[in-house]
Amino acid sequence: MNHATSHGEPHPAAASAHDTGQHHPIGVYLKVWGYLFVLSALSYSVDYFHVQGFFRWFLIIVFMLLKAGLIVAIFMHMAWERMSLIYAILVPPLALTTLVGLMLIESDYTFWTRILFLAGQG
Repeated sequence: MNHATSHGEPHPAAASAHDTGQHHPIGVYLKVWGYLFVLSALSYSVDYFHVQGFFRWFLIIVFMLLKAGLIVAIFMHMAWERMSLIYAILVPPLALTTLVGLMLIESDYTFWTRILFLAGQG
């Protein structure tokens, strides 16, 4: 199917359909790169300042999730997608995370029940 008129010029409808794609200003990408740089610097500063224990892993995971969210939202264009596509991509991992958390709670309960009731047998 040729979208040219008899004079070799592109058909106006084809030209306008081609030009209606998403164009994002470069400033958005530069701003996100800046945010990623700051988040990476904060993540590295956790090691530099020798933060230890639970707080260390909490900070590392928070910075990791923030960076992953920025990358998915901006560089993978998820921020401009339809809500149904966003739900199709984000709901399954969230559901799996919830189920893993429930299994973790259940495993802890099972472990301590076995320790309590089966400690002297065996």
